[in-house]
Amino acid sequence: MPTPLDEASIRRAPKVLLHDHLDGGVQPATIVDLAAQIGYTGLPATEPDALGKWFRDAADSHSLERYLETFTHTVAVMQTPEAIRRIAREAAEELADDGVVYAEIRWAPEQHVEKGMSLDEVVDATLAGFRDGEAAAAAKGQTIRVGALVTAMRHAARSREIAELAVAYRDKGVVGFDIAGAEAGYPPTRHLDAFEYLRRENFHFTIHAGEAFGLPSIWEAIQWCGTDRLGHGVRIIDDVDPATGDLGRLAQYVRDKRIPLEMCPSSNIQTGAAASIAEHPIGELRRRYFRVTVNTDNRLMSGTSMTREMSLLVDAFGYQWADLQWFTLNAMKSAFIPFDERLNIINTIIKPGYANLMA
Repeated sequence: MPTPLDEASIRRAPKVLLHDHLDGGVQPATIVDLAAQIGYTGLPATEPDALGKWFRDAADSHSLERYLETFTHTVAVMQTPEAIRRIAREAAEELADDGVVYAEIRWAPEQHVEKGMSLDEVVDATLAGFRDGEAAAAAKGQTIRVGALVTAMRHAARSREIAELAVAYRDKGVVGFDIAGAEAGYPPTRHLDAFEYLRRENFHFTIHAGEAFGLPSIWEAIQWCGTDRLGHGVRIIDDVDPATGDLGRLAQYVRDKRIPLEMCPSSNIQTGAAASIAEHPIGELRRRYFRVTVNTDNRLMSGTSMTREMSLLVDAFGYQWADLQWFTLNAMKSAFIPFDERLNIINTIIKPGYANLMA
């Protein structure tokens, strides 16, 4: 008989995470500790549980702009190599405890230079932390591999510089590039120079699009910028006729080209991109076989994990193990590591793991 679908068994299932922000997943106790070390007095609470609740409440505003404001406090304590390395290590360990076997974690190095660190020092510290976390997980008998996505902020003017930084570290643990931040008023086409450079370098990249802004941002990200994946992409549902179910030209193209959608259900509700889990476009897009993946986005702000995200979808849509495996395989197929390495994880970890759960 198949293993019952409960939270404990879902936690044991192998999972793949493509959209997770390092500064959005800091543990509250770590924020409090680091703030005390550097004398940062701006925290809204200094007790970990209360601080964690503040982050969740502040993020429950249904506004992407207000949601992004919560990062002021996490970024403030991520201004030294030691702090970043610790936070990266804890992120890898936390994900391994949650059954994640492969993760791509993104962060914007340009936000961590206020105290004098160079961009290279920021990247070196982050990658060292990920390796520390992988080793700590292995010591507990857990398997996780973490790839880094270097992010440029879309409201700034450093995207080409950050793209060059990402490529410089391509053989040291950085697997891709991203742009993030408020979408309205900052279209991805502002960063064409960076994307053209990345394409010339045969380097992977994803773009936050179709979250706060609609179909035009998705179209620009794909047709002008050439993105490999869509960060969120929730608003592609706007190109599906609600009466007939017919796909518009853009939705058809996204499905036909198997462009991965990095969907983050809980986060999308907080930012107002979806009304509820039950009404989230992920249900319809899964039924129509878009390449949908399930992600956490910001574990701190959403008070979430991959186990929780999958559990919410099971409750809302009645998904079974085969559905969770489908989401996981979609994500692994869409990862930015070489094909043979993706295939190895699929054949040696993901498929056997789900076979055991479905037996």
